[in-house]
Amino acid sequence: MKLILLVLTVTLPLAQVIRVMKCWGKLGRCRIMCEESEVFYILCNAAVKCCVNPKYVPIDTRSSNSTRSL
Repeated sequence: MKLILLVLTVTLPLAQVIRVMKCWGKLGRCRIMCEESEVFYILCNAAVKCCVNPKYVPIDTRSSNSTRSL
């Protein structure tokens, strides 16, 4: 009986965890503040940002190649 009570005590709070809103094609997470390893690229809504790992953010290659001559 004590074992069942212990298992329920541990698993019930885990089952009530709020789901995280995904963004950027499920590669980002909606948060109020991004972690240091993430970048803010778009808004999820008015209060939160879409925090994405920099390796998934596209790079604008036209501006870096503007000095190249034809």
